[in-house]
Amino acid sequence: MKKYKNTLTIRGLDDRIIERLKARARTKGRSLEADLRDLLTHTSRQPLVIDALAEADRTAAMTSGDR
Repeated sequence: MKKYKNTLTIRGLDDRIIERLKARARTKGRSLEADLRDLLTHTSRQPLVIDALAEADRTAAMTSGDR
């Protein structure tokens, strides 16, 4: 298994949010850290909506002169 040295600190989260995140992790039989790591990894792989919008704008610009 790869060992990572990076650390991420998130300050200012409401205690209710932390408790909901812990409950979410428990329902999956995971630690809060493991569940958040998986969530962040998955989220980081998703395309940004802005990228899709920019591509739509480029496509529209290329086809707008055909009318």
